[in-house]
Amino acid sequence: MSDQKRVFLVDAFALIFRGYYAFIKNPRINSKGLDTSAIMGFMNSLLDVIKRERPDHLAVCFDKGGSVDRVEMFEAYKANRDETPEAIKIAVPYIQEILKAMHIPVMVKNGFEADDVIGTLSKQAEKEGYKTYMVTPDKDFAQLVSENIFMYKPRFGGGYDIWGIPEVQEKFGVTDPLQVIDFLGMMGDASDNIPGLPGVGEKTAKKFLATYGSMENLLANTHELKGKMKEKVEAAKELGLLSKKLATIMLDVPVTFNARDFELDAPDLGKVTELFNELEFRNLLVNFTRTFSETEVATATESVKVAPVVKAKAPADDGQFDLFAAPGTGNISEADVASGFKTIENTSHFYQHIDSAFSRKLLLKKLLQQTSVCFDTETTGLKALEVELIGIAFSYETGKGYYVSFPEDQEETQTILEEFRPFFESETIEKVGHNLKYDLKVLSNYAMAVKGPLFDTMIAHYLINPDMRHSMDMLAETYLNYQPVSITELIGKKGKNQLSMREVPLADQTEYAVEDADITFQLKEHFTKELESGNVTQLFNKVELPLVSVLTAMEIEGINIDVPFLNQLSVALTDDINRLEKRIYEQAGEEFNIASPKQLGIVLFENMQLVAKPKKTKTGQYSTAEDVLSYLAKEHQIIRDIQEYRQYKKLQSTYVDALPNEVNSKTGRIHTQYMQAVAATGRLSSNNPNLQNIPIRTKRGQEVRKAFIPRDEHHVLLAADYSQIELRIIAALSEEETMMNAFKNGEDIHASTASKVFGVPLEQVTREQRSNAKTVNFGIIYGVSAFGLSNQTDLSRSEAKELIDTYYETYPKLKAYMSGQIDFAREHGYVETVLKRRRYLKDINSQNAMVRSGAERNAVNAPIQGSAADIIKLAMINIHQRFEKENFKSKMLLQVHDELVFDAHKDEIEIIRPIIKYEMENAFTMSVPLDVEVGLGDNWLEAH
Repeated sequence: MSDQKRVFLVDAFALIFRGYYAFIKNPRINSKGLDTSAIMGFMNSLLDVIKRERPDHLAVCFDKGGSVDRVEMFEAYKANRDETPEAIKIAVPYIQEILKAMHIPVMVKNGFEADDVIGTLSKQAEKEGYKTYMVTPDKDFAQLVSENIFMYKPRFGGGYDIWGIPEVQEKFGVTDPLQVIDFLGMMGDASDNIPGLPGVGEKTAKKFLATYGSMENLLANTHELKGKMKEKVEAAKELGLLSKKLATIMLDVPVTFNARDFELDAPDLGKVTELFNELEFRNLLVNFTRTFSETEVATATESVKVAPVVKAKAPADDGQFDLFAAPGTGNISEADVASGFKTIENTSHFYQHIDSAFSRKLLLKKLLQQTSVCFDTETTGLKALEVELIGIAFSYETGKGYYVSFPEDQEETQTILEEFRPFFESETIEKVGHNLKYDLKVLSNYAMAVKGPLFDTMIAHYLINPDMRHSMDMLAETYLNYQPVSITELIGKKGKNQLSMREVPLADQTEYAVEDADITFQLKEHFTKELESGNVTQLFNKVELPLVSVLTAMEIEGINIDVPFLNQLSVALTDDINRLEKRIYEQAGEEFNIASPKQLGIVLFENMQLVAKPKKTKTGQYSTAEDVLSYLAKEHQIIRDIQEYRQYKKLQSTYVDALPNEVNSKTGRIHTQYMQAVAATGRLSSNNPNLQNIPIRTKRGQEVRKAFIPRDEHHVLLAADYSQIELRIIAALSEEETMMNAFKNGEDIHASTASKVFGVPLEQVTREQRSNAKTVNFGIIYGVSAFGLSNQTDLSRSEAKELIDTYYETYPKLKAYMSGQIDFAREHGYVETVLKRRRYLKDINSQNAMVRSGAERNAVNAPIQGSAADIIKLAMINIHQRFEKENFKSKMLLQVHDELVFDAHKDEIEIIRPIIKYEMENAFTMSVPLDVEVGLGDNWLEAH
């Protein structure tokens, strides 16, 4: 290593934005509802630099107030930038506070950009004999590169590239890094709104630089250019010179490089710990502590001494192994020093392949001695009811686990699996897994029931942080600072060259599969405490875990559909679509692609001129979104026809033509999958196929339900539906007596509401008044505005506002409850359902009024929707347990919002009908009674 001292200058906002967007699909939200993505992303990057490089000197540079000089030169400079996300605005003070606690100088100068601050400091440090590394992904910094100034450029997917003079020359096609300024000036920069020369892209800019060497030389020789390019460049000479000035990083910012101030010093660990605890950065704190302890050791010794890591043993040919061997105790490896995450390569573990009858017997003996065991199946595909078992991994101790492999011969597989029946059917051993429903369904293919208590880490995390993603890999990285082996490393990316798991060598299968079980077991230990601290242990144990078994049984059961009927319906829909298509063309006076938003927009808003000032999308074309068309539908028949056309096309493609393809070839039934960890409100969602969004308000939509039929002639479909459950919940939670009494007295709630708000006797309420009251009743839960209510009814906006105002006057406690929910959310960052399910609202205190109002609406409706979800889940669990206990032939098949659908055996109808009604109505006791309507039929539509 060179004796020359190194300075690292960090471009703060570049790394903050990068960190924020790295988590954009899976934002990090803490228990207070604070979005900590930007802070976490930045700190991960900073610690990675410190761990990798152990810099002598370090500073972090911020923008403040933008570039005054550049805006004076060109008013539109950076004018096209979107507003900074709220989470980043919140992050900056926290980051600066953490840097202060770390004793890392923050360099900022009002009126200058971080680029200029870094540029000035780089040149000053170079003059004093330092090597400078500019930590940024921004290509503009390449102009500053010299013999002693480098770009330290973070790579997507991890790691860094270092750009010196050769790298800049190759990247930009220049001989001197200073020519990067000319390159940027010629090309312009859309992100900074630097105009550049018209028609000049990267390829042309490189060509010009190779020929002319600079912007000025190009502009002095435009006579050598030809055709349109000559015209464009000559007309834009001043613009070109201006663009070069705008792209030039300033080197005279009034800041000073003081080597002593920039020395990397020991942090104030107490203060950093306090801040990290406030932000709930538990694993980052571990990483932070380790990073600085390693840095201190490295500084003292100039080398890191690393003990060897014990690797998993490959399975021995003779099947001999030490089933009871302890994991190795190696220390941190070189790879761990270089990476932010622990991995299988740098972490002690003892994973073994179990490949003989004797070793399986020993393993079973050990499994039966445990109180809690994680297991994970490896299979031939993703469709649980159609796959074959390849192996099962077991783990019950950190860093240790076993893998039982199965042959292709399914009879042999069944025989080997039978050996483990005592474990799977043990009522006392807790079975741990991630997305256990999949594993339970796989085992059901071999008639292997899984009994005893369950612990699903995916469901646990869903309760702990419902807004995050819940993949095992993501959770391992977030909570254990561990990066598991990716499945693509094992079998390759999707496509014809992707391997089957059976083709993967057994040693690799063992490492991969047992690692999953090991990590999941560790997550279980971690989440047990998190559930307790989030006050959701009861919800987890009494509702979500028992529901796993219920949903598994429902998915295995599936439902019968009438394929010939759907084929006939598809023909009828085609006729409807053709009829509507013809009518739309007649009204438009021309033929066009109705499914093309661009063509449709031109026809409606240019040719037919339906609106004086039509709404446009960000790309500049006319918006034909549903909300836009709904606004116009009252006045224009063509819009109503287009809406109907869209409905029929979607109905045909999404359901009528698609459902027959979802029939399982083995069972002849459709087996939807219920996603238990998706909706933040607690509602279940249905997938492959989605049976919860079948439209039921239109005649054709209702006909799709006709296709769902009983198992056979001995069964009928039974549908049980909660009546107005959300209104009953809001009445009970708000303690609004008027509304509560209407439900207690069995009144029609919409007629009762209409009577109150319109001031007429109940018996004189008109159909229109009831309809408007119904719209308000349901709309209030979702924060309906006068504008929204007007769109949904025949009321004018002023009439709609008056109706809403009168509604709140009639139900004052309801209004107070809604305000109280918003206040609670502002203080705590979340709201709760009747079973204490939390919905975190990170934007509840946002300074952006539109964003904040969305969070406020959620503060009101999430407890209502979530409580309804909680209640039907309790009902499903109780019904399932009753059916199992009494050994009924009837089965629960579907859950669709507030409705349950059953295959009811004709001999059991009179017994199960009152059971279903009782369990649903008594699943949860409130001050308002729950009411369930039960119907029977030879298809779902009839039953409903």
